[in-house]
Amino acid sequence: MALGGGGAKGLAHIGVIKVLEKYGIPIDFIAGTSMGALVGGWYATRKKIKILETLFLEIDDSETYSMNHVMRERKGVLFRDKGVMRRLESALQDLTFTDCQIPFAVVATDVATGERVIINEGRLADAVRASVSLPLIFKPVKRDGRLLMDGGFVDPVPADVVREMGADFVIAVDVSSRWLNVSEANLEVKDIPAAMSEVFSAVEYQVAKLILKYADIILRPAVLNYDWLAFNKAEEIIEKGRDEAMRNLREIQDKTGYHCEETKSFLQKAVDFFLYE
Repeated sequence: MALGGGGAKGLAHIGVIKVLEKYGIPIDFIAGTSMGALVGGWYATRKKIKILETLFLEIDDSETYSMNHVMRERKGVLFRDKGVMRRLESALQDLTFTDCQIPFAVVATDVATGERVIINEGRLADAVRASVSLPLIFKPVKRDGRLLMDGGFVDPVPADVVREMGADFVIAVDVSSRWLNVSEANLEVKDIPAAMSEVFSAVEYQVAKLILKYADIILRPAVLNYDWLAFNKAEEIIEKGRDEAMRNLREIQDKTGYHCEETKSFLQKAVDFFLYE
């Protein structure tokens, strides 16, 4: 499974994974870029997507910054409540790639050469931090003598990496790449900082066109109109991912051969309801 970057739009990955889990469709390999690396890393190590969903659902309007603010400050702080990031990082802090229950790889970009860097060993939190290091928001990350930044510049939806890992069937989830429509965006010069996510999506669009040929099924949740930092819209975005997976469920089942219905027993569903609903 290839999970693409896209900031808050990447929360749609959670909805997709929930559907695959519900219908017993196994995920044997995961490669992630940027936000896809965060969601993928969490799931590869814990296989408890509901906990990650709950964490993001707790974020409200009062806890998020605007893109203008984040880019003006350039400190890499996305939330007013620093506890949000601390909880995310602490969950992965002491884990390495050997702790993954599902083989997992992270994609980053070498700042000096522009080369794709695939990370599949060492500390998980460091790898994810490198993959999400979008210029003008986060500082590049030093690792093994290289300076690394967001993997979206070289491999925004790493379907090719999943194929290289040994997957026979690749589901790619593309939540960001599109061509920039200036008239649709209604941008003004003073809004350039806020427009960076749109520009970045345009870059990803060109790169992703070449890489997505390695995918057997491409899921594109309807999240392109959400801002890169719209974490306060987590419930809506996650639901968009679920909707897209459900729309394509029959094709996924037919092509993978997994036609089982929801695999959880009545008791398991009852426990989940009381714990998470």
